[in-house]
Amino acid sequence: MTIDRKLLEILVCPITKLSVSLLNEDRLTKLNRMIESGEVHSIDGTVLSDPLDQALITQNGSIVYPVEDNIPVMLENQSISTHHLGLW
Repeated sequence: MTIDRKLLEILVCPITKLSVSLLNEDRLTKLNRMIESGEVHSIDGTVLSDPLDQALITQNGSIVYPVEDNIPVMLENQSISTHHLGLW
């Protein structure tokens, strides 16, 4: 199952106010490899250990939000800054 398209059209990042879209499979795979190696942490500093099934990314590619059970987790403290990851 995937996130409803209408929901995606209205969602915006609570930090940047930019629109978000689904993170593509290639980027999600790269991100999950980095999570597996312990390189990824949320903005609040929590190191992520579980791979993501889906994620949303801001229009400018700076912030990723996890999607859990097809529900976007749009909380600032659980978001992931991509600046230190070197993926984009």
